[in-house]
Amino acid sequence: MTPSFDAAIAFARDLIRLPGLPGDEGRVAERVAAELRDLGFQDVRLDALGSAVGRIPGGGGAAVMLSSHLDVVDAGDPAEWEHGPFAADIADGFLHGRGAMDIKGPLALQTHAAAAYAASFPDGLPGDVIVAHTVLEERGGWGMERLLESGEVAPDAVIIGESTHGDVCIGHRGRAEIEVLLHGVAGHASAPERAANAVGLLRPVVGAIEAFAATLGADPLLGRSTLAITDVSTRPTSRNVIPDVAMLVCDWRVLPSETPDTARAALERWLVEHVPLETPFSLEVRVAREHQRTWTGEARDRMLFTPGFLLPPDHPVAAAAARAVHEATGREPALRPWTFATDGGHACGVHGIPSIGYAPGEERHAHTNTERLSLEEARVAYDAYPSLIGAVQGAAARGAE
Repeated sequence: MTPSFDAAIAFARDLIRLPGLPGDEGRVAERVAAELRDLGFQDVRLDALGSAVGRIPGGGGAAVMLSSHLDVVDAGDPAEWEHGPFAADIADGFLHGRGAMDIKGPLALQTHAAAAYAASFPDGLPGDVIVAHTVLEERGGWGMERLLESGEVAPDAVIIGESTHGDVCIGHRGRAEIEVLLHGVAGHASAPERAANAVGLLRPVVGAIEAFAATLGADPLLGRSTLAITDVSTRPTSRNVIPDVAMLVCDWRVLPSETPDTARAALERWLVEHVPLETPFSLEVRVAREHQRTWTGEARDRMLFTPGFLLPPDHPVAAAAARAVHEATGREPALRPWTFATDGGHACGVHGIPSIGYAPGEERHAHTNTERLSLEEARVAYDAYPSLIGAVQGAAARGAE
């Protein structure tokens, strides 16, 4: 197959028609692997967790990896969509559907652009070009975490395919899902005096959490660290029982300096200092965990924590990427962070691999029933990608000297 923009869009439409929630990406992964083979990638495989990986080998220069993810979020009620979430309609200059811009459209563009870049070197690439599209990004990035920890790929630089609206993204805050458990004593609702109702702690704890959120710091580029309460539940759930547990779930967008342990401990210290607790009441703060199972059958309990990262704007890879996009498009891209978290947190934040993001699409359409990708913007990005890959590969090689 010859890589092209039109073929990339056709590939993206195929992928949109294959729903793939986290843990159920099998059909998507197999379709991606087939495309990699047809485009001439070598060593094409599905790794132990089911991520799709391919490589075009080069000389001894820097290896650059292009990466998007295979999973998408739930589409919700199809009746709420103007265009069916899995119809992959093209209308009014846009590709519509779940995954159109987050992230099957950019995934398809990255895949074909990588093959086009390799084809421009008839005598061989200066270094490897790797394409790795991962599982479970939407639930903390186990696919990328495992891929890099395994050593199966060893890139010198990474280009993430999350939408940037034509800018070059160089980092983001991390995400910690924190649970605050308030403990009391359960009892029959007909005799409340025999119980200690955990619900009674909600008001002071909510106030203390909001006060804690107001103290959080900021980074000049990444912005403020934010914390929001996103869920409240009680146990037992029977409505004629006074609950002995009330749980608040917090979404904390942490700065790159935070780890799961430091984040949890900081909130717990604050609550202990600011919430008066009398026996038998108590509270507990923990990083949420989730039992995750991949489509290949691997399973693990994982903390719901995605690390943040920030590549300095003057880093050679960031600067080279911005220059390449400017020269290819005639538009000077902003060097800025994403609002949301990506697999770049594992690549750069944990492993220290210089990572940037570049892709078409507007963040405001992500995870909504208006998800769409501008075909005009997609074509500009596709045409710019070969220059971008070359610039990042060259900068990474010079950095390794």
